[in-house]
Amino acid sequence: MPQLDTSTWFTTIMTMLLTLYLIMQLKLLNMNPRQLPLTKNPNLQTHNIRWQPKWTKICSPNSQSQQF
Repeated sequence: MPQLDTSTWFTTIMTMLLTLYLIMQLKLLNMNPRQLPLTKNPNLQTHNIRWQPKWTKICSPNSQSQQF
């Protein structure tokens, strides 16, 4: 039974790691950096709230049948 030749494994693994590193660098280079939240103008952010901000009582069907 022949022995497994491992003489090229180091070169193969190092080339693979270098290629992965370069691909990741290219992907990161093409990404747009996110804008920091502190640099945004808070006046431009408006929230559309269709209800009034207050507590409401929610009755379950069982509590409606009880009469006091």
